[in-house]
Amino acid sequence: MKKEIENREDVALLVHTFYDTIRENDEIGFYFNETIKDWPAHLEKLTDFWEMNLFGGRNFHGNPIVAHNQVDEKYQGAITPELFGVWLNNWFATIDLLFEGENADILKRRARKMSTFLYLNIFQNRERKPA
Repeated sequence: MKKEIENREDVALLVHTFYDTIRENDEIGFYFNETIKDWPAHLEKLTDFWEMNLFGGRNFHGNPIVAHNQVDEKYQGAITPELFGVWLNNWFATIDLLFEGENADILKRRARKMSTFLYLNIFQNRERKPA
C-alpha cells in the first residue's frame, strides 16, 4: 500500500526518484544532465522547493523563472510545451508509483500550474529578446 506524503523525507524520496527517471529520459534528460553541474545541491534545492510548496515555510532560495529562461536561451528556444508535458507526465507517474492521497494530488495540481506558468514566462521572455 502506498502512503501519504507526510514530511520532508517523503518529498526528498519523490524528488530523488523523479530526477533519477528524468536524467535517463531520452526526450528531456540531456537538458538536465548538460545544465546541472552539482546534482546533490540541485536535488536539495528542489526538495526545499517542493517541501515549501506542500507544507509552507521559507526554506527555498532560488528563482525558477530565471533558471528556466536561461535553459531556454542556452538551447536557443528549443523548450516546447511538449517537453513540459514529458516532465509533467513523469512527475505524475513518480507520484503514483510512490504515494497516494491528498498531498499527492496537491503536488500534481501545483506542478501542472507551475509548468504552465513557467512555459508562458519562457514564451514571454523570448518576445522580449531582440531577434
